[in-house]
Amino acid sequence: MLLTGASSLAFQADGWTSSTPLPWILVMGFAMSAIALVGVVAIVLPKRILDRTLLPVVGFAAGSLLGGAFFHLLPEGLEGGASALEACAWMAGGFTVFFAIEQFLHWHRSHTRTVVAARPEAWLILLGDALHNLIGGLSVGAAFMVDPRVGLSAWLAAAAHEVPQEIGDFAILVHGGFPRRRALLLNFISALTFPLGAVVAWGAAARMDIHFLLPFAAGNFLYIGASDLIPEIKAVGGVARGALHLTFFLAGIGLLGALAISLG
Repeated sequence: MLLTGASSLAFQADGWTSSTPLPWILVMGFAMSAIALVGVVAIVLPKRILDRTLLPVVGFAAGSLLGGAFFHLLPEGLEGGASALEACAWMAGGFTVFFAIEQFLHWHRSHTRTVVAARPEAWLILLGDALHNLIGGLSVGAAFMVDPRVGLSAWLAAAAHEVPQEIGDFAILVHGGFPRRRALLLNFISALTFPLGAVVAWGAAARMDIHFLLPFAAGNFLYIGASDLIPEIKAVGGVARGALHLTFFLAGIGLLGALAISLG
């Protein structure tokens, strides 16, 4: 069911009936922030096990992001009334914004390598992560306002990407000079901008049409998957490892495709 204006904030979709999705947005927003705490795995697990486990997860996350963009966000944006050209323009804008953020910070996130960073670079990681989460919260919050099923799909795709990213960010902060507990706390604080962005999207939905945020978010997802994640998994040699990563990548796309079919 699509959002039609300030007077139509009710959802009736497969058991979801609420005058406002704000409680769900808050719950899912803080749940996304809590994923930042998974970074402690980077310290607890032996590096050998972490390296062998993380790359398949990265492949799954890349597939989930592309599946979320193509099967959920972009189609829903088109159903919201945007022309194909307008939707593609917003998608290109979302792609470009994330590219500009990385260029500005001069930091290309690594999801598989432990990088020894100077303390200023560690602060840049926190700043970049906070900005990334704010935009992600806006996008996912807008998806929930448009249709709860689209919101759930977008949340799942974003969550799959957050796990390897937060592990990598936590490792960078620790090796950049922060004590483990402080690194964990700061990483969690930077993730709180996600529910903030989601609440902003909820407030904006009562005053304006926010369908444009869906193809914009699709561009965000495409950039992260294609620019940050896929290069990580394809850089590792070996036929067996390559096949494993491709399998997990296809599983991510397949899961979001199956959700698109099952959720209608």
